[in-house]
Amino acid sequence: MQVSHTIPNVREEKQIGIFFLYSLQEGILFGILALGVFITFRCLNFPDLTVDGSYPLGAAVFAFMVTRGFDPFSGMLAALLAGALAGLLTGTLHTFSRIPALLSGILTMICLYSINLRVMGRPNISLSENLGHRTAFTILRDLFPGIPEAYLRFLFLLALVVVLKILLDLFLQTEVGLSLRATGDNETLVEAQGINPDRMKLTGIALSNSLVALSGAMFAQYQGFVDINMGIGMVVSGLASVIVGEVLIRGKRIFWLTFQVIVGSIVYRMATAVALNWGYTIGFKPYDLKLFTGILVIVILSFPALKKKLVGER
Repeated sequence: MQVSHTIPNVREEKQIGIFFLYSLQEGILFGILALGVFITFRCLNFPDLTVDGSYPLGAAVFAFMVTRGFDPFSGMLAALLAGALAGLLTGTLHTFSRIPALLSGILTMICLYSINLRVMGRPNISLSENLGHRTAFTILRDLFPGIPEAYLRFLFLLALVVVLKILLDLFLQTEVGLSLRATGDNETLVEAQGINPDRMKLTGIALSNSLVALSGAMFAQYQGFVDINMGIGMVVSGLASVIVGEVLIRGKRIFWLTFQVIVGSIVYRMATAVALNWGYTIGFKPYDLKLFTGILVIVILSFPALKKKLVGER
């Protein structure tokens, strides 16, 4: 997990407000990834493990573009398109070659590891302003020199995730979006209505991974470097964000479903950040983060079943 490297040490700096601001920024940033996971996990009912490969792919493509003199917005667009291509590969393996969904994602993820190394040329790349690398955040800082950079980052990320949420809401209410959601519910019925379910799967998986790759490109700018292993565990984080949001907020309409995902991402990031900074009082170590993540996801996944049993017993 990369989160631990970007949050200031609260014990030393005693800046609780800044700590929560940084955690909030990361929660919003990973909300983009969670929106992508939501499309495959909830709309298509497709367990897509491509995420662990498409997330660093977005960061790698962004770094490739920026280190060669392109502006960061072109890099973000290129990352988005690269993610869509990765999703199309997974979708093609599943729909054309009839490889099971889980295996299709794993195969693409494995291929992407080598592809990402090819794109990057080495295992990690530093995005330093001293080397002439520009990011969306440095451009914003130059445009608004009077506003602290931490607040600029927060406002930019918030605006970006709100725009993406609105666009996704609108898309899911179109004819294609409704067909995509129906494919996840009942593929046979959708086919009987004259809709090609394979085409819907391709569309959904490509859209999902384009958002995941964009999230990777944004995180590369946020932390200032790209690492080949930055995608490990991202699919679990995305799933945890989706499930946390569903537990905390109820709602069946599209607006609430995507809102749940973003709130879930923020709460999940806050929980992991708090565990990292204050968990030492109960013996928690940084390398316990994956254990904490696993336990948190197990508890959240078990919550609906436990609730049903408790309500049933009453």
